[in-house]
Amino acid sequence: MSSALETLRRDFGGDIIEPGDVEYEAVSGSKLVPGSPAYVLRPGNVDDVRAAVGFASGSGLALSVRGGGHSFPGFGTNDGGVVVDLSRLADVDLVDGERHIVRIGGGATWGQVAAALAPHRLAISSGDTKSVGVGGLTLSGGIGWKVRKYGLALDSLVAAELVTADGAVVTASAEENPELFWAIRGGGGNLGIATAFEFAAHPTTDVFFGKVTFPASEAVEVLQGWAKYLRTAPEELTSIASLANPFAGGHEAPVEIHVAFDGDDQQLADAAIDPIRRLGTVVGDDVALTAYADVLVEGATPPPGLQFVARNAFVDREPVPEVLQILAEVGTSPGSPVIALRSVGGAVSRVADDATAYAHRQAELMVVTLTAGPKPVVDAARPGLDALWGKLAPHVDGAYANFLASAAEEDVAAVYPADTYRRLAAVKRQYDPGNLFAGNHNVRPE
Repeated sequence: MSSALETLRRDFGGDIIEPGDVEYEAVSGSKLVPGSPAYVLRPGNVDDVRAAVGFASGSGLALSVRGGGHSFPGFGTNDGGVVVDLSRLADVDLVDGERHIVRIGGGATWGQVAAALAPHRLAISSGDTKSVGVGGLTLSGGIGWKVRKYGLALDSLVAAELVTADGAVVTASAEENPELFWAIRGGGGNLGIATAFEFAAHPTTDVFFGKVTFPASEAVEVLQGWAKYLRTAPEELTSIASLANPFAGGHEAPVEIHVAFDGDDQQLADAAIDPIRRLGTVVGDDVALTAYADVLVEGATPPPGLQFVARNAFVDREPVPEVLQILAEVGTSPGSPVIALRSVGGAVSRVADDATAYAHRQAELMVVTLTAGPKPVVDAARPGLDALWGKLAPHVDGAYANFLASAAEEDVAAVYPADTYRRLAAVKRQYDPGNLFAGNHNVRPE
């Protein structure tokens, strides 16, 4: 350990932050989970990342990698180990104006990316929160407001630079190390530390964005009509339905249909959104032309002591009516968790199932539930939450890693079907045989 630390202090040019240092309290935990690591290493370049990986490997300490720090399970921190904080690797550069290729540092956030690309009238299909990291979101998927037209964030990825467990700097693309490129597009942080990404951005305009709300009493009809319409809606329209908003009345809150129409033509936008407005009695409508960068919301850091339980699953076409019936009943009953239904399909489903390690291409919807509060509140809500998911179980399948609050074996099995897992494990054996990168929805190399 002392030898590894001496080597780190010699070779590492970034910040080494330890307990007792002025900055330690601010950087010890992630956004949602506290931590008490022995060392927080903030590299300033790729050589620093290599030195950090060497230190973690040589010391035998647990390793966590932090980009934006929004992981529900707290993958960006630990107790007694090493945290590699990538926040200084946040450059965003348009490196090929003709092909719209953008090189992004592994520690950048999507808010930084959107702001940097806005003057070029470019965008990348990403998540929906400014402070979420590019790395964490992309490596496991990336479902956001352009998903039906442009696919997942990882579908726009053309190359990535990784530091692997042996300290090597490796490029993954369709031409270089193609099996690694397959694996990082959905395999999470299992294969190394992504220090840079190259994306193919697309030209963008302002977008029509906002929500249309309906009385909770019309939840069944609105949800069923919404899901049916999305099967034929233009792919420029991406939508999320949500129930039981705790800030709008909980189980009595209106049903919120959030919409993003990717274009600035008022007539086309109205033609796409009006069928949603006709689903029921509209009690609110704030859809307006919005700069794409402003569609992404700020990610607030919750107060200490707040716990989050996030669960999700995918819904294929056939069971959609049953799932919506269950969610409408629960979402308008006392004690309901926050419920969100995200539309996918479109561009996501046109990619072959085995083209990337993201394995849920044919799903029509994704169901997400969120319960938050102090531990006693969360504990009291668990029986109801379990009962809801028990009802949903026969009709749903799989899981999206970025919206899970746990990383148990059953979670990993839901994220990665058997064939995907086996293929990932083979890549893991090649690039991380000792499972140094285990702070994730872990694919074991053995």
